[in-house]
Amino acid sequence: MHREIAVEIAVQDAAGARIAVGAGADRLELCQGLEMGGITPSLGILEATLAAVDPAIVHVLIRPRGGGFAYDSDEIAVVAADIRAAVARGAGGVVVGALDSAGGVDVEAVRRWQDAAGESSVTFHRAIDAAADPSAVFDALVTAGVTRVLTSGGAPRSIDGLAALAGFAAQGGIEVMAGGGVRPEDVGALRAAGVDSVHLSARTRVGHSAVSGPGGGAPGHDATDAAIVAAAVAAARG
Repeated sequence: MHREIAVEIAVQDAAGARIAVGAGADRLELCQGLEMGGITPSLGILEATLAAVDPAIVHVLIRPRGGGFAYDSDEIAVVAADIRAAVARGAGGVVVGALDSAGGVDVEAVRRWQDAAGESSVTFHRAIDAAADPSAVFDALVTAGVTRVLTSGGAPRSIDGLAALAGFAAQGGIEVMAGGGVRPEDVGALRAAGVDSVHLSARTRVGHSAVSGPGGGAPGHDATDAAIVAAAVAAARG
């Protein structure tokens, strides 16, 4: 039976948001620092993006730093404050994730962040794929009542985690979004596995000739590629 799924694109600025929406994306994850897995975007980027597209489809990654998903009390408080700031400005949802020292879900942190989000959507990100037992974390997230979970099924790439993704999707109780190295050519198989949506960054490298040097990092930067977005959307529509 024909079945369409949603496409979420990770973007890093207002320009990327406009490109993704123009190419048919259903939802956006706004972040910065995709090369390190993504961190919380600046207030300026957040406000510019919310002004550029429908704020309801913008889901803001709230991650205070790279380097793992176990957070101390100060970091948990910072995440809660950033969540409140994002939803107060109209963002449709937030994307968060936290594990405890044993590799299980940090239930108390998630509960606090859900309270901060209020009625806005809460996605638990790929911290689940770093967990000691992703299936146990999935069960805990269903119990906690988060809106959706972003996962590769515990594999390096989603296409390699099809069996786990199919199991999560069959279990139900929460929206399952496949993410992790997703390419447009993977979307058909992911859709067949039963997931509700797919997540990809659809990036290309631009600005290679830009002036750079010591302290400025490598030349060039990532930008959203409309052709990649459109190809993923076409595959999601079948």
